[in-house]
Amino acid sequence: MKRILTIAQLVWLEVIRRKDVYVLLVLLLAFLVALLSIDAFGLGDLVAYVKDLGLLLVWVFGWVLSVGVSTRQLPQEETRGTIFPLLAKPVSRAELVAGKWLGAWSVVSVCTLAFYGLLALIVEARGGGFTVMLLAEGIALHITLLAVLTAVGMCFSTRLNQDAASTLTYVTTVAATLLLPYIPQLLLTETAGRKGGLLLLYYALPHLELFDMRRRMIHDWEPAAMSTVLTVLAYGAALTVAILSIAWLAYRNKRFSRGTLL
Repeated sequence: MKRILTIAQLVWLEVIRRKDVYVLLVLLLAFLVALLSIDAFGLGDLVAYVKDLGLLLVWVFGWVLSVGVSTRQLPQEETRGTIFPLLAKPVSRAELVAGKWLGAWSVVSVCTLAFYGLLALIVEARGGGFTVMLLAEGIALHITLLAVLTAVGMCFSTRLNQDAASTLTYVTTVAATLLLPYIPQLLLTETAGRKGGLLLLYYALPHLELFDMRRRMIHDWEPAAMSTVLTVLAYGAALTVAILSIAWLAYRNKRFSRGTLL
């Protein structure tokens, strides 16, 4: 466990050195400050608009940061040749995958919490606010979603370079988000052959829409039932463990050669 935490610490140092977090924070602040200058039809409408667009930006920035940080960890170690001394410490490949994922997830989670804090301040400045319990549920589910996203990025990066891993991660997660919720409706009108393909996608891809609490948070609905939230959190944890297990299986027998890109 100590080696995993050490690897995660190295991920933090690398992210801070690259200044990715600061760029995203400045972008989010710029967008939210721009919202404050908009003269909407009324205070209530303006607060809802700030929440809507602000939460969308938090999700988009968290998504981009998750993919960017997770998919470059293993490929950059291989291209720079630092994978050899790293594995010679000794560090097992399971520990390397787990440590890199933990570092990527923790970095993205802390950044996302900062995004939520900044958004809450902007909404409060407009005379609105978030229900504490609902905000806590939304953040918990979002953080769990980030665990899944970073695991997917880590899994693809075990066998692909950063660009290819990033592209496949975006395609897979966007397809899961946009397509899966509508598959039950599509099954009513499709032929038998297409139904089989749709069902395969429905059960193979992660159901990321389960972690989305934005609509409840925008309209200040009642918090979700605790049993439902815990079930989704358990689903996210199991999904993350399963994806990381696949990543380890894909990485444990990978061979490295000095001077080549793997």
